[in-house]
Amino acid sequence: MSSAHREPKVVVLGGGSWGTTVASICARRGDTLQWMRSAETAADVNENHRNSAYLGDEAILPDSLRATTDFSEAAHCADVIVMAVPSHGFRGVLEELAKELRPWVPVVSLVKGLEQGTNLRMSQIVEEVLPGHPAGILAGPNIAREVAEGYAAAAVLAMPDQNLAANLARLFRTKRFRTYTTDDVIGVEMAGALKNVYAIAVGMGYSLGIGENTRAMVMSRAVREMSKLGEAVGGQRDTFAGLAGMGDLIVTCTSQRSRNRHVGEQLGSGKTVEEIIAAMNQVAEGVKAASVIMEFAEEYGLNMPIAREVDAVINHEASVEQAYRGLIAENPGHEVYGSGF
Repeated sequence: MSSAHREPKVVVLGGGSWGTTVASICARRGDTLQWMRSAETAADVNENHRNSAYLGDEAILPDSLRATTDFSEAAHCADVIVMAVPSHGFRGVLEELAKELRPWVPVVSLVKGLEQGTNLRMSQIVEEVLPGHPAGILAGPNIAREVAEGYAAAAVLAMPDQNLAANLARLFRTKRFRTYTTDDVIGVEMAGALKNVYAIAVGMGYSLGIGENTRAMVMSRAVREMSKLGEAVGGQRDTFAGLAGMGDLIVTCTSQRSRNRHVGEQLGSGKTVEEIIAAMNQVAEGVKAASVIMEFAEEYGLNMPIAREVDAVINHEASVEQAYRGLIAENPGHEVYGSGF
């Protein structure tokens, strides 16, 4: 095959579970490179075709996926960059990337969070640090280990340019992983950040022994709360009823593999946030997003009762019991246009 028709070289930055899973999807289309800090994990990928530290031993990675700890090597060969680092490290990695990346290379974020301090979405950080590089996000109801093990799943790729989105989307497709497209970058990014906070709320409910009806009530009201804020900042309402919104919310609230649901359950058992985070080897973005979301709510004059109660538990020493009592104290109004829970 001539170089003019070669598959784009996808470079995934980050060595965690979802980054590795997406890298393995891209590697089924063509040679893919994954950068990670851990030499041990890189050796596991290259020699054993596994990322045992994050995906266990069951998920076998393609031979066409190679790992490196050499950041310059990764930056220089990239035709597409996939950012799979946590929100708190996102800007720093981009700043390193800016020194070496060719112009106009698209940047696809996998991060479902917001930057603390600036309240920026990841695509906004890309625009600041790498001006001129198209920026978007891939998101959906995607528990990494299930996707890596071959269970059917789907995601949505949001890019401002739909022609670019369509071209890139094929890189993230397999027979069992369906990738849709949208131009609503704002909505998909906000949905990804918001759903983590609501998964913590549902996790807290699990610890209290709430019933299935109660969980369904909290989750459905969470979709409405998410869409209110999402629309306020420029997202599209339909996005919050789709894969990145309701779809991701459902799996993050109900899966026993969900990090954010786990945080909520552990909070309900009486552990502090610091104790919970110290015992985890992965990031639960909802912990950081809770306070950011309340800043957005204040800025746009929105009452967000579920997010408010999660923030109270995480950042203001409220108990899980107080949080659920606070929700029930809210007066129900119009289902769509009301401002309460």
